Amino acid sequence: MAIDPHGMDEDEIDPRDMDGPQRKYTDFDCPECNANNPLDEAITDGVELRCCYCGEEFKARLTEEGRLKLRSL
Repeated sequence: MAIDPHGMDEDEIDPRDMDGPQRKYTDFDCPECNANNPLDEAITDGVELRCCYCGEEFKARLTEEGRLKLRSL
């Protein structure tokens, strides 16, 4: 039985946590006006978003590390 450096036995680790970071974003900060935009559903890769304050549109990209990147359309 392998021991995790964080003090957990291999049997105690949830296998769903082994796939890497899978953070769910339910809001985003607009890169143009810095306004926070809460959403009803989690952001998925490739979805188009619009800032509710300034109207700027973005395409969302989720990196392999689980970070959210927004690109202006």
